[in-house]
Amino acid sequence: MLSTPVFSGSVSSTSAPNLTLPTRLRPHDLLRITDQGASDVLEGRFDHLLPAGGIWPTGERWSTRLHADDDVDVWLISWVPDRSTELHDHAGSLGALTVLSGSLVEYRWAGDGLKRRRLDAGDQASFPLGWVHDVMRAPASITGQERSLRSDPITGQERSLRSDPMTPHPTLSVHAYSPPLTAMSYYEVTDRSALRRTRTELTDEPEGPSK
Repeated sequence: MLSTPVFSGSVSSTSAPNLTLPTRLRPHDLLRITDQGASDVLEGRFDHLLPAGGIWPTGERWSTRLHADDDVDVWLISWVPDRSTELHDHAGSLGALTVLSGSLVEYRWAGDGLKRRRLDAGDQASFPLGWVHDVMRAPASITGQERSLRSDPITGQERSLRSDPMTPHPTLSVHAYSPPLTAMSYYEVTDRSALRRTRTELTDEPEGPSK
């Protein structure tokens, strides 16, 4: 389990109930939860949930649930090259992530087009209601690889995630959704630089299927 303070009494006094949001948690709460989850993974508290033998899948994105309750669902995701999530939202859930190792690229709908940003080990991002994005693994720079392999981006202490020496080191991130994810809608950008919804799916899988 993640540390108790993260999930019990972790909402600050400024996070008073707000009728406009579907959850008592706020983006900064989710960022703190993913930060704690990342630290717990790096400290080995979830080693029993990692792939057998420490061999990370290389063909498809892999995920495991770290925590679930009525307020929040927390996942660890391993990303692979050439697989994106497709443009999607998180329906009625707020979201956040912390990158543990490697790098991700996010393409976010900005109202008139897509904006790109890179998230490296230690970086965080939160996703309010209505956030539409596509996420994928980014090619790791030498500096990024060294940082992710040699030190914990949360504490700065050295620790290596278990990985088979014959396979690429994993790109890992911890994600939190509140309320727990139940549906996602998918979108495409039209020739007129507008966003069009293509479908909605019921799901509790983090970030949807790989494309």
